Amino acid sequence: MSISQAVEAAGDGSGSEFRRGVASCAPVLLGTIPYALVLGAQATQKGLSTLELSMMTGLNFAGGSEFAAIQLWTAPPHILLIFVITFLVNSRHLLMGAALAPFLRDLPRRKVFPALFVLCDESWALGLADAKQRAAAGITPAFSPRYYMGAALAMYLTWFSFTTLGALLGPMLGHVETYGFDMAFPAVFLVLMRGMWKSVSAARPWLVSLVIAALVYLFIPGAWYVAAGAVSGLLAAWLMAGDA
Repeated sequence: MSISQAVEAAGDGSGSEFRRGVASCAPVLLGTIPYALVLGAQATQKGLSTLELSMMTGLNFAGGSEFAAIQLWTAPPHILLIFVITFLVNSRHLLMGAALAPFLRDLPRRKVFPALFVLCDESWALGLADAKQRAAAGITPAFSPRYYMGAALAMYLTWFSFTTLGALLGPMLGHVETYGFDMAFPAVFLVLMRGMWKSVSAARPWLVSLVIAALVYLFIPGAWYVAAGAVSGLLAAWLMAGDA
């Protein structure tokens, strides 16, 4: 069934659109749970309390930067380094927000700001892909706020709940990497990248970011490979924008 048939069959009601968003996000949630547990367990192993970890994941809601912060966490923590690295990791949200801006332009700010707060890679990818499918099917408006919020809130609640659970179970789980849970994080992103694949030329910034990050990781100690990968990828995307 096409998206136009699905929306027509459901009547495009607010409840059905919200449920459609939750249902679309369900497969991603299954991949999110393992690395949410990993983050929670790693946080407790670094000395954070369950309350501190829950506040971080609930108020920040940015898995990549949270992993980076936990990996860099020391006693006492290097606040400036953590701030710079997390800023660079989260800088991709500038591009994600810009891609959604045309769809959010007509919404009131009381709806836009909560939507942007729960923006993450998964909800952005699902919301944008759904908007493009609706536009191709001739459905207006192309962007469904309730569909997006269904996916985004499902992701937010899952992330918050299972990072907290991971923190509670951390002392019992030990080093969770031995179970292979840490592979869920790159696996989910590979699935999202596959969904956004357009062409080899459009993927060149990804390749630049990967190569630069790998080289810095091999030859420069510390977590500078995160910053190097983020900056090089953004710079490559800007320089190659006209060629993609």
